[in-house]
Amino acid sequence: MGTMLLHRVCGIFVVFSVCLISFAPPCNGGNILVFPVDGSHWINMKILLEELHARGHSITVMRASTSWYIAEKSPVYTSITLEMKEDLENFFDAYLQAHMKAQREGASALTFFKLTKEFLSMISQAHSIWTDTLVQIFEDKNFVKSLMNSKYDLVLTDPAIAPGVVLAKYLKLPTVLNVRWITSGEGHFAIAPSPLSYIPAPGSGLTDKMNFLQRVKNMLFHSIIMFQQKILVGPSYDAICDKYIEGGCDIISLLQEADIWLFRSDFVFDFPRPTMPNVIYIGGFQCKPPQPLPADLEEFVQSAGEHGVIIMTLGTLVNALPSEVADEIASVFAKMPQKVIWRHIGERPSTLGNNTLMVDWMPQKDLLGHPQTKVFVAHGGTNGVQEAIYHGVPVLGIPLFFDQYDNLLRLRERGAGKIIELADINGHSFEQGLKEVLHQDSYRQNMQRLSHLHRDQPMAPMDQAIFWVEYVMRHKGAPHLRTEAYKMPWYSYYCLDVLLLLLTAATVLLLSTLAVFRFLCCRSRGKTKTKQH
Repeated sequence: MGTMLLHRVCGIFVVFSVCLISFAPPCNGGNILVFPVDGSHWINMKILLEELHARGHSITVMRASTSWYIAEKSPVYTSITLEMKEDLENFFDAYLQAHMKAQREGASALTFFKLTKEFLSMISQAHSIWTDTLVQIFEDKNFVKSLMNSKYDLVLTDPAIAPGVVLAKYLKLPTVLNVRWITSGEGHFAIAPSPLSYIPAPGSGLTDKMNFLQRVKNMLFHSIIMFQQKILVGPSYDAICDKYIEGGCDIISLLQEADIWLFRSDFVFDFPRPTMPNVIYIGGFQCKPPQPLPADLEEFVQSAGEHGVIIMTLGTLVNALPSEVADEIASVFAKMPQKVIWRHIGERPSTLGNNTLMVDWMPQKDLLGHPQTKVFVAHGGTNGVQEAIYHGVPVLGIPLFFDQYDNLLRLRERGAGKIIELADINGHSFEQGLKEVLHQDSYRQNMQRLSHLHRDQPMAPMDQAIFWVEYVMRHKGAPHLRTEAYKMPWYSYYCLDVLLLLLTAATVLLLSTLAVFRFLCCRSRGKTKTKQH
């Protein structure tokens, strides 16, 4: 009896194990080619690659020889280094310094046009550098052959710079985008219906509630983006497509052809809008519960007592603010009862107080998750904003460039942050803004509410991202989730040809009816005249 019972238990255990395995279809270690974007974009791409590596996938990363953050050697991936003629870090740094200087001159139409011109010139030059590199790749037949022989399962790329998308098309591989920004603006505008009546264009500084004049402004900013794509960025990629891709293509259609869009946003952060079935929202996928701080940093944080800690950082691209701004900020920090941890590289402000610790690097996620942290003074980059939401820390934002004002605007609209523009920063405005976020409970309460909403999901964003990358590998693409709209000419997409046909038919019918009535009237008059005679 004992033996029979044991056999039955073992049989049940085997069946139960098989059932469990069947619920999670296995994906044998895949071979993934990654074409990332450097800077802050690489930070979140690297986190995704670390998780893919932990799941048993083989990863190859294409990097520039002048890369800032993408290391040549890594335990997570093997790298292919592409020779670059120009150092993009110095290139961006010169632009950012000029941009901040122009902002300090104050808001005016002249400043706006100057900044827009510099931005478009910088973007155009960056894409030109990468398209030149892409030509070198395609012209090197041995290199292309080695890529094909590597038997990659898919290309994972960030389409803010688009060589990865073109390369995936050339290699005929499924494509997964780690995306929020594309070659011209925000990604949704390329793939999903985007009515400008309630969807703000990037850079417009508008919300989803617009009056007539704001809709005019929104149209203007969208026109700038279209100019950027059609005139400055698109032609350089289109020329490569015409030369190297069979049948030709354009960069927007290649983006629309991607299998899955892993979108670094969600609707806790962003305004509601139409979307598509192959857009998977992974906003905050890089966020994790905080780890213990280094002992010296923990001691400094605890020394703040009941007043808590303020942390400040301006992201990976900006080491320091203009000296006069840094001095103003440091003097305000010196007055505060809180302790301050400030990531600042460069000349120390002359007004620095004893309560302020200046560091070259800080464990930002762990500090945001520390119960002593009261306010996050930040530039408004996507990564920092998502981490602030995850940990429920209100934000005092100093937007500097790119999408930062728009990101902070979304927090301000939800009552979870305040914005001070660089041109408006002085001792009084910064102190007033900092005290408001510190002492008005509504800021923390609203951010905590966003944090609860963000965390209340059926599947963690990182698990979503990994599932869909493996899904594409298992099924060798996801064409059933893609819309065919990108294959339609614009006049067919908007049914202008149908409208023209209906208008033509209605016009012909109306004219025919009028002609009949006219004929009948003329005939009636003719009979009347005949009777009179």
